[in-house]
Amino acid sequence: MDWQQLVALAIVGITAAALVWSRFRPRKFSFVRDLPCGCAAGQQTPRHSIVYRARKGERPQVTLKMR
Repeated sequence: MDWQQLVALAIVGITAAALVWSRFRPRKFSFVRDLPCGCAAGQQTPRHSIVYRARKGERPQVTLKMR
């Protein structure tokens, strides 16, 4: 095995180790992920939504719904 193959194998090994580490490392706390209701405590959620509608042969429509 020459030095180029050794360097290429080392790069592949380091990349694989980084991917495995990122997969199994402990994650930071997130309100959305960690609370049972999925809501962010103390944060206001936007009370509107934008709806895009387009059909073939018709003019596209953009609707803003206020709740």
